[in-house]
Amino acid sequence: MIDRIRDRTPARVLVDRAGAGYRSATQLELRAAHAAARDAVRAELNMEHDLGPGFIRRWQLFEAQTRGRSKDEYLLRPDLGRGFNEASELKITSNCPKAVDLQIVIGDGLSVTAMAAQVPPLLPLIAQAAERRNWKLGRPFVVRHCRVGIMNQVGELLQPQIVVLLIGERPGLATAESLSAYMAFRPGPNDSDARRNLVSNIHARGVQVETAALRIINLAAQMRAQELSGIVLKENLEAPNWLKENEEIG
Repeated sequence: MIDRIRDRTPARVLVDRAGAGYRSATQLELRAAHAAARDAVRAELNMEHDLGPGFIRRWQLFEAQTRGRSKDEYLLRPDLGRGFNEASELKITSNCPKAVDLQIVIGDGLSVTAMAAQVPPLLPLIAQAAERRNWKLGRPFVVRHCRVGIMNQVGELLQPQIVVLLIGERPGLATAESLSAYMAFRPGPNDSDARRNLVSNIHARGVQVETAALRIINLAAQMRAQELSGIVLKENLEAPNWLKENEEIG
């Protein structure tokens, strides 16, 4: 029974003890996980190292930056991570087509580790599924010191139908490699989380990248059909094309 419970969750439940404390192995695992989480939060984005030169060339990625000028400032002032600096605004409008069907943005968020681990396998799957639907894709780009609210300014600058933000989640003691995909239909100024949908826990022991790509594309299709997003839109995992696309990608 205990083994079956442990198999269902990465949480450290019903771990053995030595007296009133954890056994040495458990204590060392906790310290290692905590160190990994701290490293994920504190690490600075390095596109060449984190995503690889080949991946950058393939997707013609470029880097934009928010108004958070340093990691410390970004962590202390979340509001600065919700808007681009002036140079990045110009770079985005000069390099990205407007009014596309799907604009993908990659953000470091609170875990560069998650971005580096999940984006390279996930982005191509999303793009392939979108192309099969004949959707027009925008040029993806990477955002340093990124918060979820940056989606609003992406909507203002590029006016895409749907924005997908792939961003590193706040790491915990289970994993530092968990990615989120925030989505919104025609995001604009002052939009809150109530106007966004989310596919979270994308990592090896959570939502697999193949499943995440399918959920993202199916949510995008629902948004396009209903012309809305957020709390008024409930994700439909029973969409007619779900099994068909699952077979094609799988």
